[in-house]
Amino acid sequence: MNILKKLIVPMGLLPLLCAISTMAQITNAVTFVAPSAFYAGNAKMPAGSYRVTQPDPDTDLLLVEDTNGSHSVFVEFNVDSSGTTLHTQTDVTFNKYRNVEFLSTISVQGRKSEMQIVPSKFEEHTAKAAAAAAEKHSLSARNAGPQ
Repeated sequence: MNILKKLIVPMGLLPLLCAISTMAQITNAVTFVAPSAFYAGNAKMPAGSYRVTQPDPDTDLLLVEDTNGSHSVFVEFNVDSSGTTLHTQTDVTFNKYRNVEFLSTISVQGRKSEMQIVPSKFEEHTAKAAAAAAEKHSLSARNAGPQ
């Protein structure tokens, strides 16, 4: 009977843990237009139209690719579920250090959580060299259907 009690609590928490990871998923895609070049992970992406997808919902990786397919990169993300209100729109946020921009977060309309892109070593080095806090700016994005 004691073994059964010890198994009930962890089994009861399992659905909750699974629900937390699905709160951050991009169910279809997020699209945005970058007016200038930026870094996603270690890859420099040119200005243009982009699509962000989560090819495998069981991993914390996003695929960022331009719409013509010539530039793409996988980036790792963490879920920040500290928000208490629903996002009213979908947007992407960038960190800017001097004149270098890095993809930072993706917020999806109707969700409280957001996906924070894990900073690359290059971003960490750039931030340290800038010796100042990042300027943050956001671009409106939209949820797009599967393609």
